[in-house]
This record gives sequence, structure tokens and C-alpha cells, in this order.
Amino acid sequence: MKILIMNGSPHKGNTWRLTESVREMIHQRDKSIKFTEVHLMDVHLPFCTGCSACFRKGHQYCPHKEKIQPILDLIEENDAVIFSVSCFQGHLTGLMKNFTDHLAFLIHRPRYFHKKAMIISTTGGVSAKSTTKALAATIAGWGFNKSYQLPIVALSWNAYEPKQRDLQKAEKIAGNFYQDLKLKKVYPPSIGVLIPFNLFQAMCEPGKQENEFPTEDHNFWPKYSGMQYAPGIPLPVHKRLLGKLIYFIGKHLAKRMVISYKK
Repeated sequence: MKILIMNGSPHKGNTWRLTESVREMIHQRDKSIKFTEVHLMDVHLPFCTGCSACFRKGHQYCPHKEKIQPILDLIEENDAVIFSVSCFQGHLTGLMKNFTDHLAFLIHRPRYFHKKAMIISTTGGVSAKSTTKALAATIAGWGFNKSYQLPIVALSWNAYEPKQRDLQKAEKIAGNFYQDLKLKKVYPPSIGVLIPFNLFQAMCEPGKQENEFPTEDHNFWPKYSGMQYAPGIPLPVHKRLLGKLIYFIGKHLAKRMVISYKK
């Protein structure tokens, strides 16, 4: 089993200390797990320019492909990702936000349907929970099957030592995260994830807009034709029916809307 640990903070402070504790908790359960680290502060990723090349032509045309593609490859190669990100003013760090901006195309062309994540954040005051929640919502749109959140109030800006109650909470969540990976448990998508999957699929069916405004979306969605969600992911009957309804709504909207990304 392989787990990628992504440090989205500009230093190795409170959140990283807690992340190291979580790694040890998981390692104690399974000594064979291989961990790989990526520290976004060392990647020197330029700001996303909003050029839309990833939407229009494909992410391989991103002007920062040399920085982004190796990380995408690591996510693909690993069974799960632990995101370690500090709470900055109630939200993600600039490093992590810039990284997720570069991957905005994944909302339109999701993957990673069998990946799990654990999101760890600490704060000296409040809003660690809003930080983990924001990132969990983002990667759900990328296709991540399940995210475990570990928000902790550290009450320290630079000298946090995990307290017993924090370690107990971390132990419980890390245990659940590990068991999911070990058993390869797969969860049905939420309604919030089901909606864009079926809308984009319907709106990217071959037609007039594909000829007028060709995008990579039109090349992506045919492989899911007739599916309400990705293969191998359980979908209860009520969500399957809901997916079909959303799909038909998307076909209706496609007559009035055009996905163009025109600059």
C-alpha cells in the first residue's frame, strides 16, 4: 500500500507535527506501507494564470505542466493522499489554493474515483474545520471517493505539541482511514458529486457546440456514455434514478448553454 503525503503549508510547523504523528499511527498498523512526501513550498509552482488551456485543450497544455504533472502522477500511483494544510485566515494556505486552482479542470473531467484522502489542519484559534471542509469539497469534485477530516485547535502559533485528546481523535480517524484502504471499501457518491458528473456528461454530448467550441471535455465524456457515475462505484437505485434525471436536465440546458471557455 502506498500513501502520498502532501504538505500544503509554507513550513513544517504545527500541522506537520500532527501529520507526522498520524503517519506513525498508520505505520504502526502496517509496516509495509510506503509513504512519499511532496512539499508544495519546494515545488515553486507559479500562480495559475487562468488561461483555460487545461479546459480547452487538456491539462498537458498547462504552462506549468512541468511542475504539475509529476504531482498528478504521484496521486495516480498512490492508493491515498494525506493533505497536511494549515489554516490561514479560516481557509487554505495560498500554496494549496494555488495548487487546487491548477487542477480546476478536474471538476469537469474527474478521476481518482477509487482514491481516499485524509485532510489534516491545525489552527491557533478557529476555523480549522472550515479549512478541511473546503479541501474535502474540492477533491470530491476531482472524484476522490472518501475524505477523512482531522481539524485540530492547537492554541499555539509555533510550539504545538499534540495533546492526549488530540492524539486520541487522530488515532480514531487514522484507524478508520487505514481500514478503508486495507479493505478497499468504496462509497457511493454524494448528490453534490452526482450532479456535475451527469450535467457535464449531458452538456458535452456530440452536437453543434462541439464543432463551434471544441473542448477537451467533449473528448473526455464519451467513455462514460450511459453511465450515471464511474464504473466500479456503487450507486443505489435512488441515486441512479436521480443521475438520469440530472442528465436529462443537462440535455435540456445544453440547448441554451454553450461550454466554450472562449477567450
